[in-house]
Amino acid sequence: MTKEKLTGTRFGEIEYGDGDNIVFTSGIIGFPDLKHFVLVPHREDSPFSWLQSIEEPALAFLVANPWHFVPEYRPEVGDGDVGDLSLTEANHVVLTTACVPGGEASNLTLNLAAPIVIQVDSKRGKQVVLEGEAYTIKHRVFPESVREAA
Repeated sequence: MTKEKLTGTRFGEIEYGDGDNIVFTSGIIGFPDLKHFVLVPHREDSPFSWLQSIEEPALAFLVANPWHFVPEYRPEVGDGDVGDLSLTEANHVVLTTACVPGGEASNLTLNLAAPIVIQVDSKRGKQVVLEGEAYTIKHRVFPESVREAA
């Protein structure tokens, strides 16, 4: 396996192989021209990772395992997206972009309305927009009382 190196602005030098390159053929919402990313764990045992752009080293999205914060999350990925990625029950992961407004962890929000789905075998990914209004793009993880106490 060929190893490549990426010098990102957030993490310094990142070494990755061909099997680490996640390809988003449609890009990520707002960044349609960026197609190649690598997933960088935030810390061991953390629900967070970074989706680091290979093409634009200054760009990395904070992503999270949504079920760590919202156990009842049930995204219904459309048939077209399931077909595009050749998804089965066991061959994919779902992540959500996360935002920490003002750098305050108590303000953490998750974009539950447009999760990132990665087919683990093919390393193809897609940010899908869910139908309906069951989820928001700024789902507050912590209740107001926790945010006020912080």
